[in-house]
Amino acid sequence: MEQIRLHFERAFKLKLTDKDWKIFALRVIRQEFSKNQILLKVGQTEDYLSFVETGVVRYYIPKDENDITLAFIFADSFASAYDSFLTRKPSVYQAETLTKTTLWRLSYSDLQIIYSSTEIGNKIGRYASEDLFLKKFKRELSLLNETAEQRYQNLFTEQSQLIKEIPLKYIASYIGITPQALSRIRKRIS
Repeated sequence: MEQIRLHFERAFKLKLTDKDWKIFALRVIRQEFSKNQILLKVGQTEDYLSFVETGVVRYYIPKDENDITLAFIFADSFASAYDSFLTRKPSVYQAETLTKTTLWRLSYSDLQIIYSSTEIGNKIGRYASEDLFLKKFKRELSLLNETAEQRYQNLFTEQSQLIKEIPLKYIASYIGITPQALSRIRKRIS
């Protein structure tokens, strides 16, 4: 629990009062998930804004042959099917853990309580949504402006340890190429 408080204070330059933190801490739950556990299915409404303590979460559109990977979320980041979370509508994509994962989760209804009963709640919510937005925007720019090789190298540079735990077919899907094309890129740069 203290990891989240320290992360908020460090990353967002917030000073949380003990009173505000207590209200927040009473509502957030810590959950551990095994590898390859589904967190959200297509058709379910996202009920959680999560903070990844450890592990990797993948968001994807399931397909008969090859899923389309939308995002990987690593430790010290927020994770949510945020469009579904905000609109309270069913998700059109899924979420699963790729490794053993620990999440700190806050339900939609509990977040509304935190917004209305703490001074800091709205700032935390804003920072979480900004974090999710900036990651999404960075990915969109990457898909529009970078080659597949550049996208692979960026992912490898940013998460070199954890990237080794992600199946290559998911990485290929994430950077928008086939697994065979990824193999050629990996051979070329090694």
